Amino acid sequence: MKITVIAVGKIKEGFYREAVAEYEKRLGRYCKLEIVQVEDERTPDRTGTALDEAVMAKEAARILRHIKEDAFVAVLDIRGREYDSESFAGQLERLGTQGVSHIQFVIGGSLGLHEEVRKKADLTVSFSKMTFPHQLMRVILLEQIYRAYRIINGEPYHK
Repeated sequence: MKITVIAVGKIKEGFYREAVAEYEKRLGRYCKLEIVQVEDERTPDRTGTALDEAVMAKEAARILRHIKEDAFVAVLDIRGREYDSESFAGQLERLGTQGVSHIQFVIGGSLGLHEEVRKKADLTVSFSKMTFPHQLMRVILLEQIYRAYRIINGEPYHK
């Protein structure tokens, strides 16, 4: 299975980069992982609805250039379906048995995802009703994908 994470913005903090690198290494035995970073838009403090929409639209255009027609697209959005680790693993396993060979996970920028990106989603996933920094969300997503593969393969994992 090929898994692509399309994420807005670069990871600036070294500790996040180290965590991403660790999960990239761990996931290498389970899947072909690709991480695509698209440029984020500068967002001034206290923006208005129109400016927020314009920022998300610019980021959406960058994201949409990387969405593959033959890929299963899962966007991360607070309004999505919440999973526990076992059911998330089950979802990944079902996709594999249904013949899906490429899953693209999309993480938006600080303002979230534009509706044009959400329309491309085959699945909308929420990791919590809480808001997380998008850099941290990349680490959380990779950890949960790794945990899912451990569960799928009957390997031990922390509950």
